[in-house]
Order: sequence, then structure tokens, then C-alpha cells
Amino acid sequence: MECMSKFDGSQLDGHLLKLLLAVLETGSITAAAERLGVTQSAVSHLLDKLRAITDDPLFVKRGRGIVPTARAEALAQPARDMLHQMQLFAQGADFDPRAWQTELTIAANDFQRDLLLPALAVRLRSAAPGVTLRIVPSGAPSAELLRSGACQLVISPRPPEGTDIVQKRLFEDQYRVFYDPAVRNAPTSEADYLAADHATVAYEARRGLDLDRQLDARGVHRRVVVRVPGFAALPAFVRGTLLLTTAPSLMGRTALAALAGVPVPVACPSLPMYLIWHMRYQQDAAHRWLRGQIQAVVGPAMGKGG
Repeated sequence: MECMSKFDGSQLDGHLLKLLLAVLETGSITAAAERLGVTQSAVSHLLDKLRAITDDPLFVKRGRGIVPTARAEALAQPARDMLHQMQLFAQGADFDPRAWQTELTIAANDFQRDLLLPALAVRLRSAAPGVTLRIVPSGAPSAELLRSGACQLVISPRPPEGTDIVQKRLFEDQYRVFYDPAVRNAPTSEADYLAADHATVAYEARRGLDLDRQLDARGVHRRVVVRVPGFAALPAFVRGTLLLTTAPSLMGRTALAALAGVPVPVACPSLPMYLIWHMRYQQDAAHRWLRGQIQAVVGPAMGKGG
């Protein structure tokens, strides 16, 4: 039997690797073209070239969409690793953020997103104009989110476990209870607080905030009547009602600014916030610079000056 043609690595380039990952991650030729800023015909042409190199169809039709072959899925992580090495090769020893051309993906939920990342975007436009900032929700982040290369950084109070995952504490916040002062008074006692109906956040089904797990462990149970997928949705449910919502105090600077807030009349845990990345970026000059930019916006976001 004649052997299949061997993979000729000399024909590969960064464009083909980015194409493979774009189609894999979007599951669509159209969406991949939009992400890469090229036409669908250009994506199809490059995909045909990549198929010839790998001697594999890579993506096949299923219904009205496409799905990756086993070979395409197996090539995903090597493609990410090669792109990272190419970037290191291009950067050299002296990293110049003004010459950096890349798309950065940061995973963050609405609290940390709205608090920190608009200021980061301003800094990037000034110091690294060739960088595009892409923000995706982190939910309750997993180590695989970073291992897969789906994002370069996660900002979350819940660092995933893994010996290859690195974390640094950015800040610590306290919880505060928010309410509509036009409708109700502030809860002044534990009895007031626990007698009220509450709206809260659940990023995953059957998994509430760490706050509730810790309160439940002490026998303190809130009566939750509304669960929403993010803190930014809370004001719409609290305004004009008797509902209370307990959220990080810094939300009073962003999504919950229109509500009144007071200290929670029960003992609550603090809320630490971490910057999280994969070990492969630990010594990367560009990544170290980016981490420094994020740390630089923390103080002003917390009202501590620039």
C-alpha cells in the first residue's frame, strides 16, 4: 500500500496556523474570516493549502455546519505552541510594546471586566497600538482555559488548580448589600437581612457565589428569589423592588452605581481577586509587560490614585 504523503513543515507559516485555530475555535468559515479580517474565499483557499500539507480534510460538513476531524483537533495545541514560539522569536530579547502586533484574549466576568479592563484598553491604545484586546467571560475558570491557549490571562476570584497555573493577587474587596432607597430602607440587622428576598449571581447551574457557600456553612441562609448570570444584570431586578443584592463593594463604582449600598449586617468573607496565567508565559517579555499594565490600573480602579 502506498504511504500517505508526509507532513512538510517547511510549507507552514503563522497565517496557516492562525487559520487552523480560528476555524477550530469559531466552528465556521464565515466567523473565522471575520476574526482574521479576510474574505471567506481567502479562508477557503488557505484551508485547501493546509489540507494538502497535512493530507487530511481537517474539517468536514455536518448538517449546515462543519466539524473538525481528529487530526485537526490533535494539531490545535501544537499550532498554539508554534505560534507562541514564533512570537518569542520575533520579539527577541528587547521587547517593544509599540511594535507588538497581536490579539490578546483576557477572560473576566463582568465585575473585574468593568472595573479594570476599560482602563487597560486605554493604556494599550497608547503604549501598544498594534494590540487588539479581546475579552471573553471566564465563568468559574478551569485550568484548561489557559492550557488550551483560549486566553492569555484570567482575572478571577477563583484560580483553577494546577501545577502549571500561576496566580498573583491583585486586590481584595469586601461585600456590600445594595438596594433601591426609593422603595425600601437599608437592612440594619441580621434579622432584616435574612427576612428579605435576595437577587444574586450564579455563573454556573447549581453553583452560587462563594459567599453563599461560606454563609451556608455557618447556618446563615439567604432567601434567594432571582439568580442572574452576572453582576451587571442585578440593577434591573433590584430597582423598584424590595429586593436586596449582595455584591463586591467596588461594584458601587460600576454596574451598581445607581443603587444605595451599606455594609452587610452579617459577617461576610472578603473577596480576593487574582491575575492568573499559564506557566509557559511566566518568562515571556510581552506577557510580563502586560501583567504590569494590569497591575498598574488596579490602584486607580480602587480609588487609590494612579
